[in-house]
Amino acid sequence: MRRADKNKPIVVVAGELNVDIIISGTDVIPEWNREKIVDGFDIVLGSSSAITASALSSLGLDVRFVSVVGADDFGRFCLGELQRLGVNTDHVAVLPEVTTGVTLSFTTPSDRGLITYPGSIPLLTPGHIPDALIQEADHLHFGSYYLQDGMRPHWKELFGKAQDLGVSTSFDTGWDVRGRWDAAGIRALLAVTDLFIPSEEESLHIFEQDSVATVFGQLAAVPGLIAVKQGSKGASLRSPDGSVVSAPPYPVTPVDTTGAGDCFNAGLICGFLQGLTGRELLEYANACGALSTLGVGGTGHLPTAAAVSALQGTRPLQ
Repeated sequence: MRRADKNKPIVVVAGELNVDIIISGTDVIPEWNREKIVDGFDIVLGSSSAITASALSSLGLDVRFVSVVGADDFGRFCLGELQRLGVNTDHVAVLPEVTTGVTLSFTTPSDRGLITYPGSIPLLTPGHIPDALIQEADHLHFGSYYLQDGMRPHWKELFGKAQDLGVSTSFDTGWDVRGRWDAAGIRALLAVTDLFIPSEEESLHIFEQDSVATVFGQLAAVPGLIAVKQGSKGASLRSPDGSVVSAPPYPVTPVDTTGAGDCFNAGLICGFLQGLTGRELLEYANACGALSTLGVGGTGHLPTAAAVSALQGTRPLQ
């Protein structure tokens, strides 16, 4: 038996780990030879994978995180934050002579821009992920496909092994800072993926299309669910039978959009493991994404099951 509590699935998240340094306000874009005063400055837990893991824990799941950090203050900060948020860090490797990754986030209430120093981010390899851990899991997830250089050639094999064990799988691409997009690699991985969760802009770049509808059409043979995050337009979900549903975002006043997509990921995974489908699944994920925008940083206001239920109560399911 994989877990003692059948109502608390085990999710393994294998991914990058870094801090986010968030500079916030209405005018945060630096200009050469000019100094600006901004409204806010915070150092918080970063990385798509870590934020999704934290949100999954907040939603009540048993989360095991696999990653690499440096033996430095930022590495210790990341471990401490994950542990504070209820995420198991037994499989996070702390490496000497490695610097933990850092992302600078220039954030306004409506958008953000990121600058990242990779450091430890691309250093996770298959050797860090024990077979026994996957055998215990109900679900396996990772984020930031394009930043995880050490794992990118190996995800398909790992996902295939997971599915053979009855473990469902998911991933989020993130932005390709190199602009290569690796459509062939993504397509190959989709054959063993239960939940594919890109943003609209990412999906259009990967598959060289001009609309989400044409992306869905191009991926008609993909066996899993495809959920595309569309920001102010909400999100769209294509099921394996070819049906597509869309849902608008919940009307909230955002404080910081950092991590909204990662909390959407957590909501989609959590809802999927609960047996939700179609519009109901998409609405659950949208609610998680909306709640995350009410605090600073990706983990500043994590969704909970109670908060999701309350927010969903403000808008009847259609």
